[in-house]
Amino acid sequence: MHPDPHFQPDDRALCEALVEEVGFAMIFAATSQGPRVVHAPLVSTRDGAVQFHVSRRNAIAAHLDGATALCVVNGPDAYISPRWYSQAAQVPTWNYVSVELEGRVRRMDADGLHGQLEALTARHESRIAQGQPWTLDKTPAAVIEAMLKGIVGFELEVQQWRPTFKLSQNKPASERERVIAGLEEAGSPGVAQLMRSLAA
Repeated sequence: MHPDPHFQPDDRALCEALVEEVGFAMIFAATSQGPRVVHAPLVSTRDGAVQFHVSRRNAIAAHLDGATALCVVNGPDAYISPRWYSQAAQVPTWNYVSVELEGRVRRMDADGLHGQLEALTARHESRIAQGQPWTLDKTPAAVIEAMLKGIVGFELEVQQWRPTFKLSQNKPASERERVIAGLEEAGSPGVAQLMRSLAA
């Protein structure tokens, strides 16, 4: 988390919206073999927990149950050029959006994992405009059963939310507008849009 309080919104709904929108995270944990990280799709339970699954063969899988882990969800990011400011005495920086979720992890049972996969696919299939949504029952049961044997489901109960929304909030509005224009011209509309909507 960035130490500047300008970039730390006290807005739980905003954090949850980022988790929901991105739906993908890095999960970090300390293990007896050293620190490990896994990249995984994420499902919010909408009651203070997130669920994810990893390959059973992943080095971190055997260490997560009962561990305290850190889950990081990243949103858009972009380089900020000093040339976009009106004053010359500036330095380059990076604007970005990220939320750290820290909490205890528990392993899910087979029914919980199945439900997680249903929720995950329903969420992302709904984003595809054309065609009929894919569902688990469209694949032979034997194939699904084999897939389930190869993955492990987990739920992280979030005990701390640590957001960073670094969107030039420490700059005057006129300078933010200049940065927004620079970002749009440079092909970074995601950060520019977040600056318009969240850094005003």
